[in-house]
Amino acid sequence: MMISPTEPTSSRGTDADTAVGPRDPYPTVTVDEAGRVLSCNDQANALLEGLRAGALLVDTAPAWLAQAHAEALKSEDPELPVAWGRVDERTVDAFPSRGPDGAVSWWLVDDGDLRFAKDQLESERTRSRVLQEVSSELLASLNADRCMEVTARMAAQHLADAAVIVGVRAGRTYPVTRCTTGGQVVQEKITLDPGDLPGLSEALLGFPPVPSRWIDPAQVPEWAVPAQFTANGGQIGSVVVVPLPGHGLPAGAIVMMRHSEEAAFTEAEEAFARLFAARAGAALSAARIYAEQTHITDVLMRELLPPVLQGVRGVDFSGRYRAAAASERIGGDFYDVYPADSDEAETFAVLGDVCGKGLEAAVLTGKIRNTIEALLPFAADHHRVLTLLNNALLTSHHTRFATLALASVKREGSRVRLRVSSGGHPTPLIVRSDGQVEEADTQGMLIGALPTDMVKVTTATVELQPGETCLLYSDGITEAHGGPLGDVMFGEQRLRNTLARCAGLPAEAVTEYVQMVASQWIDGGPHDDMAVLAITAPRNNHLTAVDGHTRGRFTA
Repeated sequence: MMISPTEPTSSRGTDADTAVGPRDPYPTVTVDEAGRVLSCNDQANALLEGLRAGALLVDTAPAWLAQAHAEALKSEDPELPVAWGRVDERTVDAFPSRGPDGAVSWWLVDDGDLRFAKDQLESERTRSRVLQEVSSELLASLNADRCMEVTARMAAQHLADAAVIVGVRAGRTYPVTRCTTGGQVVQEKITLDPGDLPGLSEALLGFPPVPSRWIDPAQVPEWAVPAQFTANGGQIGSVVVVPLPGHGLPAGAIVMMRHSEEAAFTEAEEAFARLFAARAGAALSAARIYAEQTHITDVLMRELLPPVLQGVRGVDFSGRYRAAAASERIGGDFYDVYPADSDEAETFAVLGDVCGKGLEAAVLTGKIRNTIEALLPFAADHHRVLTLLNNALLTSHHTRFATLALASVKREGSRVRLRVSSGGHPTPLIVRSDGQVEEADTQGMLIGALPTDMVKVTTATVELQPGETCLLYSDGITEAHGGPLGDVMFGEQRLRNTLARCAGLPAEAVTEYVQMVASQWIDGGPHDDMAVLAITAPRNNHLTAVDGHTRGRFTA
């Protein structure tokens, strides 16, 4: 905003155009074309010590005013530009007015308060922009290393000549991220003693920062100084250590450094550094929590994801699973294979379907898995396994039920002998070498729905010749809707026809083909969880060498 000075109120005799009147409200000085002071008022004498008529302006006034006068003399513009500069601790605006004889009168206006307010406003706007940029950058990622990289880079860009982020200790090491202004970000994990850097131990514990004036730059350890910071002989002039507050626990600390030729951190800059650290600490804490939750999820999911099933003591096994939703990896269908301890013992296989789908069904699936594993000593007695499992589900807090198909499998010469039981589950199908498809003669009650004394199970014995397969499947296959209009169930007969074309195929090919045909039938439409488990008597006569103590398991 242009400030127009008040015109002089005194009359000026013969030198009216160049002299200064005694009642001017502002410090005023008139200077001729040779740069010599023609006149000045008392206010100007008080403002500029040594200013007097007859003296050269360059000898008695600040350099910026003498330079402005020289430029005004060269200008042909009738409207001369306003100049400004420092006089001691004040900021002064100089308003010029050219006289007819070429002399220029300067009205000196001390607008320190106004300029201070403007500077403060601009600084606040700059801080707001920086904080907004920090939040935008940090919230764009939930990766802890990426957040530390962004924090170090932006701190070095806006707050200091170098920034070092010290994260939360992991074991014996600390993650450290370093960056200099305009330099590359370097990340590493090192063993360090926080006590070597004054204020760091307290900052890592979340205590308020130590004022930078209390920290001796000579005490900064070598590991905390970026190599680029001292590459050209740079020295540390001032240091500030600020905690990075997190969600309940500190997220680390940030160390900021300036060169010796730079000004020390002011109280205002330290206050802004704390605001910066608060934003960064919240983002780092969120990223760390996300990483921990992701790790926990991965650990829990590891036992629920499908393994690669293979031959177990001369019998081929293959399983396939497709969740109800493309975004889900687990659900209510599952299958497990527990290898026999010896050639004389039976391998135990189970395929189940829990009522419902998604995460809640998967939680119950995990409980059923664990219960069945605990009941493995009784695996030879299918009825006992199902009754004990039924009792466990009835005594739990949920009201869901499940269906299961159990199979005890043993290789006998070139054939494979199975004992198959169904607990309310779709009856297993057997595809013979000639393409004929049969049902296993077994049936039983739902598990977890009725009192234990009502659980009735019939076990069927099945023999598979080389190339023949017994398929355990969930009703997500037969009840899948699709076809031209998307409203026709896949059905058991269509499944039988599909299996008939799998005669003589290995187990892996059977499950792949069944899943492919079912997926083509639904054609991207909604469906329930779908699981299949194929047990095949291989055409070769030798036993497959496996580790009998390693069980294949899949839960979904």
